[in-house]
Amino acid sequence: MRTTFCLIASLILTSLNAQASTIEMKVHGMVCGFCAQGIEKSLRKNPATAEVIVNLENKLVAVSTREGQDIPDAELRKMITSAGYEVKDISRTQRTMSEIRGDIAQAKE
Repeated sequence: MRTTFCLIASLILTSLNAQASTIEMKVHGMVCGFCAQGIEKSLRKNPATAEVIVNLENKLVAVSTREGQDIPDAELRKMITSAGYEVKDISRTQRTMSEIRGDIAQAKE
């Protein structure tokens, strides 16, 4: 029974790790489209990056990673701070990029 439980738990964890994830960051210092463009370009250089959203109004940078891949927090901080911006928070969420875009659009209304 215990072996079965461990096997099921292992399969669930493997399945969760294989899914693409979303990393949301609060970034201060972004003031214009060139800021957003520079951050996006920097993040897209990472092979684990699937998609990037930069929203100046909310100080939000969201990165969707490719399935089964990740970008460590230290690497994200280094990419953002070396571009001249300050990372206030990094969180991994289950929100999709479509949900994030929807939230941004709704906030503008």
